[in-house]
Amino acid sequence: MLSVVAIMSILFLSSDHSLSLSLSLSFAKKSSKQQNQTTMSSAAAAPREPKNEQEVLGTYRQKQSEMQGLIQNLTKIEMDRNEHRLVEETLTPLDPDRRAFRLVGGVLVERTVREVLPTVREHRGNLDIVVQNLKEKLDAKQKETAAWKAKYNIKTREEAQAANRQ
Repeated sequence: MLSVVAIMSILFLSSDHSLSLSLSLSFAKKSSKQQNQTTMSSAAAAPREPKNEQEVLGTYRQKQSEMQGLIQNLTKIEMDRNEHRLVEETLTPLDPDRRAFRLVGGVLVERTVREVLPTVREHRGNLDIVVQNLKEKLDAKQKETAAWKAKYNIKTREEAQAANRQ
């Protein structure tokens, strides 16, 4: 197997300072026989079983962390969706020719209610779809985590203490 290492430097210049960043890349060339073996093994490879207790717990913690990330994203997007709903409810009864201001990319833009309201409705509809997708992903991740926990008989401290009291 032949290994090649390349170093690339990128220079960022700004008005007040300059920053140099070096990036090291390594490339490995495989023979065609090794490539075929890799392709065949990766296609038929199932998730490998953990070798010890630390790997089991590490995987469980990783799944818990992924769930927490999904919950945080879901909460943030639900808050955005609720803000869009409030804006829509506020703008709906107003005169369509009334001025409305909208924040676009950090810039406040003056429009009319007639121009802003359809965009707000469209964005809220998109947020509804994203919220639904995140909920489905979260449900799948919760089921996956629960299955992992049951498969390896993982118990939290609270569960272990409750079992000891009985």
